[in-house]
Amino acid sequence: MRRDPELIRQLMLKLESLNKPATAIAMVGYRENLSIDGYTDDQVYYHVEQILMNGWLDTAGDRGMNPSGHFSFRALTPAGHDFVDSVRDDAIWQLTKQGANAAGGYTLEMLAALGKGFLRKQVEKLTDISLG
Repeated sequence: MRRDPELIRQLMLKLESLNKPATAIAMVGYRENLSIDGYTDDQVYYHVEQILMNGWLDTAGDRGMNPSGHFSFRALTPAGHDFVDSVRDDAIWQLTKQGANAAGGYTLEMLAALGKGFLRKQVEKLTDISLG
């Protein structure tokens, strides 16, 4: 199965928005909590696993999903938050995807870096302050 950056973004935004106390550890089910219109359960499962393996989620020490398709979730990691914050804006996300497509491929770290780069340019444009 090929990775779908759009699905990864949507899953990360959904995980960020889960309503739970900051100190709680939730058991998140990919079917119950993370279904995304237009994607199969198989696609969602695979992409959640990719996100977990990339270290964008704090799973309170657990690794991966259990056989019932649930995983421990405490919060996004700082890298997970950086990704979400850098691609939250739809215009920046479109530029990020275009950049990855123009390059002919991407890694998750590259998507995050592209998003951060476009976000940095936007901040510099709006504030007239160079972020170097």
